[in-house]
Amino acid sequence: MLKAGDTPLQKITDSILKQHGVNLWVKREDMIHPLMSGNKWRKLKYNLEAAKQKCQTILTFGGAFSNHIYATAAAGKEEGIKTIGVIRGDKPQPLNSTLQFAQDCGMQLHFISRSQYRDKNLVQNIKALKKQFGDFYLVSEGGSNSLALKGCAEIIKDIDINFDYLCTSCGTGGTLAGLLVGLTGKKRALGFSALKGFTNLEKNIDQLTFEYNQTKYHNYQVIHDYHFGGYAKFTQDLVDFMKKFQLQNEILLDPIYTGKMFLGIYDLISNGFFPQNSTVVALHTGGLQGIEGMIKYRGFPRI
Repeated sequence: MLKAGDTPLQKITDSILKQHGVNLWVKREDMIHPLMSGNKWRKLKYNLEAAKQKCQTILTFGGAFSNHIYATAAAGKEEGIKTIGVIRGDKPQPLNSTLQFAQDCGMQLHFISRSQYRDKNLVQNIKALKKQFGDFYLVSEGGSNSLALKGCAEIIKDIDINFDYLCTSCGTGGTLAGLLVGLTGKKRALGFSALKGFTNLEKNIDQLTFEYNQTKYHNYQVIHDYHFGGYAKFTQDLVDFMKKFQLQNEILLDPIYTGKMFLGIYDLISNGFFPQNSTVVALHTGGLQGIEGMIKYRGFPRI
């Protein structure tokens, strides 16, 4: 089984928190493993066990800068499991740092068009992949499945303080779904969507929890107001916030997920969303390896 270190809770001190009577803690899941950070380690933990018992090969999907592809490749190397990454879009020449790392870890990269990628989950397309690569254990894009929920649910028992709200960034919704399973209907959970116009996110979350334990939870809310233009897009306000947050707390955020979530949390605090004396725990889900790609290909400034 994958091994990981303990992840601490870090208290945030800021005048705005004192002004509004909110206690904010960061669950430093970014420190769980040097290569498989945060929610990716949690999602892969039990999927790797299942792959070992079945066929010793994992096939999964992701974009060219995917944290999930990066983490799966690292996990496969560490655990001695063959990995295949089906990548959206044309093969870049040369490979970017994420894909080069994955390939160096032994992952076999297979590039498909964006139109093919949209239909990647169709039965006939999975059959075609099995015909090409042989038998494999399939892990969905972002690693979100029932075993991922099982891993993410374990985060709850690792939070050893009383809290009122638990916050996480959202892509596919798998991490939030796992947290809901762990919370068992108690407390409040907030998910901050990194995607613009992803109107089916709540439906995805409900479907994931129902597949896991036939339960749909009502103690959560997805916040759609802090995507800053969409996936991997950013504004100067986001850059300025991330710089200030790192300077004050010595915590590096990423501009795709955690930076947007923390700015959203601060904005909600400023607008009185959280009642006085609330304790908020925010997950730092890692993803820091993707910063270099944002700098090189998206023009994000080095902080």
